[in-house]
Amino acid sequence: MAAVGSAEYTEEPTTNVKFQRSLNLPGCSGSLSLLGTGYREKVFAIIGVKVYAVGLYVNPSILSKLNAWKGQSTSEIQESPSLFNLIFQSPLEKSLQIVLVRDVDGKTFWDAFDDAISPRIKALTSIDESALSTFRSIFQGRPLKKGTFIFLTWLDSSKMLVCVSSDGLPSNVDATIESGNVTLALFDVFFGNAPVSPSLKDSVAMGLTTILK
Repeated sequence: MAAVGSAEYTEEPTTNVKFQRSLNLPGCSGSLSLLGTGYREKVFAIIGVKVYAVGLYVNPSILSKLNAWKGQSTSEIQESPSLFNLIFQSPLEKSLQIVLVRDVDGKTFWDAFDDAISPRIKALTSIDESALSTFRSIFQGRPLKKGTFIFLTWLDSSKMLVCVSSDGLPSNVDATIESGNVTLALFDVFFGNAPVSPSLKDSVAMGLTTILK
């Protein structure tokens, strides 16, 4: 389902969370543009529970590198690992904005993230373990209230900024993650062959189809 909204916001249709069409984040060189939105659902005792809405923002300069996919269909784009790999490898900013749609304990949130990231790393190095420890420390013992923003911003393929804010856009960076394996695993969680939010990958593919007509 395509996201709809006003000129300044796009609404994720399942959770009704509004995402700004463009924004400026700490540590980024310029404004980032919204490419697609989706949501994450967890199943508890056969009942699907929506946990968060999520949007992907990119440095608009990334789009000029994707001309090889001009004119392709949404399904062709969605099923192109090389396109998503090119977006990941590009030394230009990408950011996921996660907006919680229910209260979540910080440890529970991290454990779910870790369960998705760790199996995607074949052999953890000390650098990876240090990065995961830094990542974990942001969320441990931190209650995450409904409406909390979490930004995961890739500056390049091995460096990521994490910002958490309970009152609007963040003004500072909570942590810097420096591990190519961890940053790639996290990108794969959302844009690999088995994404945790299929709706986000669908929406991003539709957004790219429109741009690359």
